[in-house]
Amino acid sequence: MLVDLTLPYADTTAADLSFALGMPPAPALHVLEIPELGLQLRLLGASHQVMMGELSETVACLPGQRPDLPGTVTDERYRFAAEIRTLTPAEMSAEVSRLRAELSGHPHGLVGQFPGDPDAITALLAYPDGADAVGWRTWHAYPQTGELVETTTSVRLGAAA
Repeated sequence: MLVDLTLPYADTTAADLSFALGMPPAPALHVLEIPELGLQLRLLGASHQVMMGELSETVACLPGQRPDLPGTVTDERYRFAAEIRTLTPAEMSAEVSRLRAELSGHPHGLVGQFPGDPDAITALLAYPDGADAVGWRTWHAYPQTGELVETTTSVRLGAAA
């Protein structure tokens, strides 16, 4: 699903991002419910939040928190990884075009386009991750700094939280 957003970025560079587990639902610019996966994908101001039952993952500019986006977070049930890539303007445009084309028509994909720059997007994709897990990927494009933040998450089903 492709969504045109009217609100500008809440964060303007990858260095503004923080990671949090267990936050309550944040005010969202758009929400995609995926009942067959038990997920809710939420677009925040250039950020994301995924709700899965009692589990929530938030990558955003979080007021009152020092920016901190870890490379990995793992436990027996949950696995998160983040990478920040630096791209040229042409590489950023090509990557954003690819994401827009692949995810905008996907039933479990969500792409939020922010005003001011056609490459300013936040994108999310949810999917079954094998027989016993659910996963999602996200992309936060910051064309003004040439940064693309990519995250990958997998949650094993049926395990104690």
